[in-house]
Amino acid sequence: MGAVKIVAVVAGTVGGVGAILAYAPPHQGVSSGVVATPTPIEAVPTPSETPTPSETPTPTPTTPATVSPTKIAKPRPAKTIAVPKAPINGTFTGVAAQTQYGPVQVQIDIVASKIVAARAIQLPSGTAKDVELNKLAVPYLIQETVKASSSDIQGVGGATYTSQGWYDSLVSALARAGL
Repeated sequence: MGAVKIVAVVAGTVGGVGAILAYAPPHQGVSSGVVATPTPIEAVPTPSETPTPSETPTPTPTTPATVSPTKIAKPRPAKTIAVPKAPINGTFTGVAAQTQYGPVQVQIDIVASKIVAARAIQLPSGTAKDVELNKLAVPYLIQETVKASSSDIQGVGGATYTSQGWYDSLVSALARAGL
């Protein structure tokens, strides 16, 4: 029911604006608050309504307003010169990320802003299972890190905590490198 009222209000408002424009179009203007009522198109004057020649208003010649074009200033893109970054080189060590099974810490070697090597500085080693998982997971994580040359790596299923710790430490090493 509320939508019907809104449609009625909008329709009434649009119709009202149309009625106002029909009586006083913007290009004719209205003076002294008097609005002329238009004659319907279907209405044909009867002979008694026909004005005599002395009553017929004489149109007043009007001069159209002179409009001069305005030049619009178009913004020009600023000329920028990209200063090439110096390539980043060095060895960067990430923070030791604490996992449920122990810390994971990564160190990366960067040449010309690309990771060329990665190694584990710390890994969980509390149990034989931790050591076994790390032997399987770390070579894959190293391969992924060098291949991506970023933190956009895939983790290792079955070594979720080590993978997350590797990622967290790798992100901090990249931040220290400025990458």
